[in-house]
Amino acid sequence: MNDLIRDSLDHCVKCTICETHCPVSQVTPLFPGPKYVGPQAERYRGAGPSSDASVDYCSGCGICTQVCPQDVKIAEINSRARAKLWEKRGVPLRNQMIARPTVIGRLGTPVAPLANWALHNRAVRGMVQSMIGIHRDAPMPSFAGKTFQRRSRSHHGPTDAPAVVYFHGCGTNYYEPVLGEMMVAVLEHNGFRVIVPQQDCCGLPLQSNGNFPAARTYVRRLVDRLVPHARAGLPIVSNSTSCGLMLKREAHEILGIEDEDLKLVSESMYDVCEFLLRLHERGALRTDFGSLPLTVPYHAPCQQRGHGIGKPALDLLALVPDLDMIELDVDCCGIAGTYGLKKEKYEIAMAVGKRLFDDITATGSDLAACDSETCRWQIAHGTGVTAVHPIELLYRAYGLGASDPAGKHGTRPLAAVAAGPGTSERDTGSHD
Repeated sequence: MNDLIRDSLDHCVKCTICETHCPVSQVTPLFPGPKYVGPQAERYRGAGPSSDASVDYCSGCGICTQVCPQDVKIAEINSRARAKLWEKRGVPLRNQMIARPTVIGRLGTPVAPLANWALHNRAVRGMVQSMIGIHRDAPMPSFAGKTFQRRSRSHHGPTDAPAVVYFHGCGTNYYEPVLGEMMVAVLEHNGFRVIVPQQDCCGLPLQSNGNFPAARTYVRRLVDRLVPHARAGLPIVSNSTSCGLMLKREAHEILGIEDEDLKLVSESMYDVCEFLLRLHERGALRTDFGSLPLTVPYHAPCQQRGHGIGKPALDLLALVPDLDMIELDVDCCGIAGTYGLKKEKYEIAMAVGKRLFDDITATGSDLAACDSETCRWQIAHGTGVTAVHPIELLYRAYGLGASDPAGKHGTRPLAAVAAGPGTSERDTGSHD
């Protein structure tokens, strides 16, 4: 099969639209821009990887590809070039570590109190920065102490309803299990039986850090878990926009995995807001929403826009009485998964996110909404404002929290939720 990504560079007319939209090159000279390190440099890489390390400063946000009028796969070209660079030089230990969230999750979950203390202790973080290269101020979520997978085992939902498969991702499993339980509750409220298969990392962090062979291994392992459900014709929904996009498109386009099983999973994959909006368009979504008198700024993360589905969260939340959503016109929060954790890129990430932070602060709201877990953690870090997934707003509007007076799901009034990410106590896991 032809390499459609590399072949697309021949359509580049050097219009520089990608340059003007790139959030990274606007704040640092260390990244000369997506056109320069992408289509322009790629023409000279035929004999081997480029020695120009500036490609590693590309955050992989994908904005350049989204705005290109010639459909050049700029971000994808850069991702492959970064992989070739690290294949030549050897992927640093730090990049290997932070790119394996399931390994970190399995190590940290059993000792959550100690791990969380260390993650938020200034002296410890200073030593970690010196020894490993993770910035001492970078936003780090707290371990929940009990995974979503583990907690979900005791949940008994409807048995005679249409089934939907839940791909929850590592963030929900190890840090935000309450969000996973809200997902299940919203889907069940809409008449579905939710299947939570055992699952592992999607491989995106490894791909983003230039380790393509390991990323392919993770993708194939996850696909093996999900494909039986795809063969059965069941929809697969995810609340992580980046993980969902990995299986929808990037594993094929960037990693080059040619696999019928991956194709089946990709065709069955939906972002949860995309899935619920489709239900609404068919008249099948329950709209028994109660009043939610809140003003909430909403940020659509880069990876969500990469799905090409618009902003379904805003369409859904427009159905909720008295909920005033403010659509923010900012491209990127800066974190880009693991990008903003690195000591040499933390300040860049914060500079990229500054406009978003300022816009959220200017609304005066103590709550923001965003579909991506790492972006929510970055927003909370940069503003002190609690950031939640749109599903949490739907959960509240449905009154599902009100049916939980004992706090079984760890829910609290939205305005009272602590600003720090991952502070929930419970978990319902997918892979302990």
